[in-house]
Amino acid sequence: MNVYYVTAIWVGMALLASVVSIKIAVPAALVEIVVGALAGNIPGIQQHVTSTDLVTFLASAGSLVLTFLAGAEIDPVSLRGHWKASLSIGAVSFALPFLAAFGFCGLVLGWHLHAAEIGGIALSTTSVAVVYAVMVETGLNRHDLGKLILAACFITDLGTVLALGGLFASYGWLLLVFVAVSAVTVALLPRLLRLAIRFLGHRVSEPEIKLLLVVLLGLATQAGSEAVLPAYVAGLVVAGVFLHDRVLMDRLRSIAFALLTPFFFLRAGTLISAPALVTGAGVIAVLLLVKLVAKLIGVWPVAAAFKLPRRERTYTTLLMATGLTFGSIAALFGLTHHLITQAQYTELVTVVILSAFVPTLIAQQLFRPALVDSDEEEALGEEDISIVRHKPGLSSSHDQPLGPRD
Repeated sequence: MNVYYVTAIWVGMALLASVVSIKIAVPAALVEIVVGALAGNIPGIQQHVTSTDLVTFLASAGSLVLTFLAGAEIDPVSLRGHWKASLSIGAVSFALPFLAAFGFCGLVLGWHLHAAEIGGIALSTTSVAVVYAVMVETGLNRHDLGKLILAACFITDLGTVLALGGLFASYGWLLLVFVAVSAVTVALLPRLLRLAIRFLGHRVSEPEIKLLLVVLLGLATQAGSEAVLPAYVAGLVVAGVFLHDRVLMDRLRSIAFALLTPFFFLRAGTLISAPALVTGAGVIAVLLLVKLVAKLIGVWPVAAAFKLPRRERTYTTLLMATGLTFGSIAALFGLTHHLITQAQYTELVTVVILSAFVPTLIAQQLFRPALVDSDEEEALGEEDISIVRHKPGLSSSHDQPLGPRD
């Protein structure tokens, strides 16, 4: 089949997903998965949606760059400023859902060991993409609560990446060489990137972006899950550089979201089986419940221990229960490496998609904190601001410390 025809079909699906996501105000990644699932299951259309070698490569490159960008979104200052709370909340947000989903898949559903491990990893995640979008949209990224949630997301997803790499890496001397080379590369990357920006930066040929792509593709030369962790860590170590050079970040994000990541999410959608979706509806509902309950049991008490008010505590718990990017990556890794069946993949990806919608909708509609910026505070009288400060779930400014108000 003509490679241009196939690529045009896939880019057309990505364009359709973008338009729909804008119209209904839903993250494009979710719509891309749904569009891919529809195209891969509707008779008369599915035969035109061919997963060629080029499509597979672009999808793999998309997942790698997406992992890197997820790490690069973390603000190192926020991570250091809230390290105790974020480490505790993020760790339990990964560990308890992983153990709960792993045990449920293995003991109740009867999945074999590796399939249960993939199930645990896929359902332990927190979606940085969804949470980051919510934080920016609501303005919470400028407040202590938003910074805490974003830092906790990093800890949770770091646990997910470590689990995926640790459980399914090919152990041997080649892995040791790969780890050593990756560690040196990641350690030198911030300095190399700063030098590239200083002497070659912001040219039409984009040498800084090419440098990053060379590093990421070089890390991916070792096939398997091993490249996911160093790509994520590489994003984290250059986050400080991106923080002071948003132009570079925006250009790399544009390349990724325009060309690479749509292939990953569309391909993830095409692998969803409609018959398996119908027959596995009960399993999907129970797995979603397992994830949400495990997140609630784990995150809510830890947030209470750090004296988050009740409303913010519930809001944080719900956002930590979201999933999308790394859940999709883990499920697709399991399918392409024959660790799970297509029916199990369909069930996991559907739960991941629902976990991006359901907790976010509940959090935004019922528990969204109403924050007052410092500019607005100056316009209020002393009596008015005292009333605002004592309303449940409200804080006076982005410098307002988190503390008990319930």
